[in-house]
Amino acid sequence: MTQVRLNDGIRIKTDDERAIAADAGDPASDVPLLSHAHGDHLYDSPPGKVVASDLTRELAAVRRDGPVPDRLDVDWIEQLFAGHVPGSRAFVMNGDQQILYTGDCSTRDRFEMEGFDPVSADVLVIESTYGKPEYTFPAQSDIEAEIVDWLEDTRDRPVILLGYALGRAQELIELAARAGRDRIRYTPSIDAINDPIEAARGKPFPGSVESKFTPEPGDALVLPAQTGSLSFIDGLREKQGAILAGFSGWAIDKSYRFARDLDVAFPLSDHCDFEELLGVVERVNPDQVYTVHGFVDDFAGAIQSRLGIQARAVKPNQTTLGDF
Repeated sequence: MTQVRLNDGIRIKTDDERAIAADAGDPASDVPLLSHAHGDHLYDSPPGKVVASDLTRELAAVRRDGPVPDRLDVDWIEQLFAGHVPGSRAFVMNGDQQILYTGDCSTRDRFEMEGFDPVSADVLVIESTYGKPEYTFPAQSDIEAEIVDWLEDTRDRPVILLGYALGRAQELIELAARAGRDRIRYTPSIDAINDPIEAARGKPFPGSVESKFTPEPGDALVLPAQTGSLSFIDGLREKQGAILAGFSGWAIDKSYRFARDLDVAFPLSDHCDFEELLGVVERVNPDQVYTVHGFVDDFAGAIQSRLGIQARAVKPNQTTLGDF
């Protein structure tokens, strides 16, 4: 029987005794899978070889300031577009049982990325970041149009757009350009991530890199999300009248904006929402689901009650099936 545990990444042992380390800091001797290059899924030091997309391997090297890991080809592992961020992949492990590991995923076609198109499997390991019913996002076209309209309506002010350096930042650059913002600036850290994505997609992002910001009316500054609490942001808001905006699926909760001292927040997400996650499970139609990361208990319960499929929440340091 397939075993799944959470302990430095998702550790999967197949019923034919293959050991897989998905998104682990130290994959050790297991087969290492890397779904994407966000820091909370990334290795601590290069594993030498890794099962991942070419773009994810290049982005991982940028984010860890190290060499690009070699590509590991495993004939019983298939990669699928995960639709989360550039380069992201889900993985199908073929054996006596077919196992699907989603990593973070989104079924929406967005910003030149194909959405996740799940396949059938016996066992599904699925993220549950937004695995509660209250996390239901607007249609992708609607939220993009709302953001573009806001960017057009505020062209007499500089705006500061906060987003993850990988994925969200590139989306915000594109939306600012779509709104006619002709002075788009971003940090060197975002520019370094842009480089391999530009090479992969065959065209540059609009805007330019800037390390010292003196925003003027009409400027759009795209900054990593963690910089939103830095004191210089307050100075830009007070002296230049800059508007501080956040972009996250968590913005569905109205308290998100106030907790982060934002002027405005939009529920723009790179993940599936609750109903989309359920849709993935229904399409895979597995015998067993393991929920990982996020609202694991709520989502496992919803899978069982709404779909009638056996589901277990995976929590840190559980080592046997009896612990679930």
